[in-house]
Amino acid sequence: MKMSKALVRVYRGPLTESIHRIHLAVVNSKGSLLHEAGDPFLRTFARSTAKLIQALPVLESGAAAHFGLSQAEIALCCASHNGEAQHADLAQSILAKIGLSHTHLQCGVHEPYHTPTAQEMRRRGIQPTSLHNNCSGKHSGMLTLAAYLQAPVDTYMDVNHPVQKFMLEAVSDLSDVSQEEMILGTDGCGVPVFGMTIDRLAVAFARLGQPDGLAAERASACRQIIDSVRKNPECLAGDDRFDTQLIRATQGRIVGKMGAEGVFALTIPIEGIGFAVKVEDGNQRALYPAVVEALHQLSLLSAAEVAALAEFHTPVQRNWQGTEVGRIEPDFSL
Repeated sequence: MKMSKALVRVYRGPLTESIHRIHLAVVNSKGSLLHEAGDPFLRTFARSTAKLIQALPVLESGAAAHFGLSQAEIALCCASHNGEAQHADLAQSILAKIGLSHTHLQCGVHEPYHTPTAQEMRRRGIQPTSLHNNCSGKHSGMLTLAAYLQAPVDTYMDVNHPVQKFMLEAVSDLSDVSQEEMILGTDGCGVPVFGMTIDRLAVAFARLGQPDGLAAERASACRQIIDSVRKNPECLAGDDRFDTQLIRATQGRIVGKMGAEGVFALTIPIEGIGFAVKVEDGNQRALYPAVVEALHQLSLLSAAEVAALAEFHTPVQRNWQGTEVGRIEPDFSL
């Protein structure tokens, strides 16, 4: 098979200073490959793109309803959030509903991604906690499922814990990758992470958005996830982040999720389409230009939507004085 080459170029003045190679797969919910660039069968870890799928057992088990999780809290379970006050408060609210606290989160501690929030916390002498970790929503969701199952909460990250087994099963089901074939690693927040080909990740997102062929409970959970994220896009990432802005720019028509090391997956439910991108060298700066350009070329974004996402499509490069010195531009044709 001849693979079409997809690049994202980083310019400094007139010169291409760096090049990032892109791999892409667009599929329908039946698994048919509709469009491709680079190697659509490249194996990679789904990283945080899998969070929307990992949240499914929290809903389909009845745990979310039992503990009264709101749509905003469900959206946070899918998030790689900024660590802003609204995000930390939602994670704390989930934990309070299940009778636990942030001390039960095992995701680790880092400063908020949101620079103004981190600066204000430092100014006031407030130390970050695990609530500010970008994965605190996912981990709160895992603890919610553990509490509902009456399973141990201190070992919820273990690959053999019932929570992780349910999540592996969900990812396997949607992607059509058997549990035996799934490549497991450890994510940045300590839980199992799933390795598969890019086209299989795209299939999982196609079915997440159009789940008609799935079991009734799973299909209902998929629809609840999509609805919760559409109605609370700021909970998925933050006002300054691409995941949130993509949902807003398309009025919820497209729902997507980033992952570390240059991975992005999205669903267009009304089209029954799933879409996955991997930046070969893992550099995040090339990811959003590639996603916007591919959607634009496939006529999946209107001109107004492309304009609304312009800062992500062709980002300006500035030096420490704030002077524009270059740009990042996609260079490929699908």
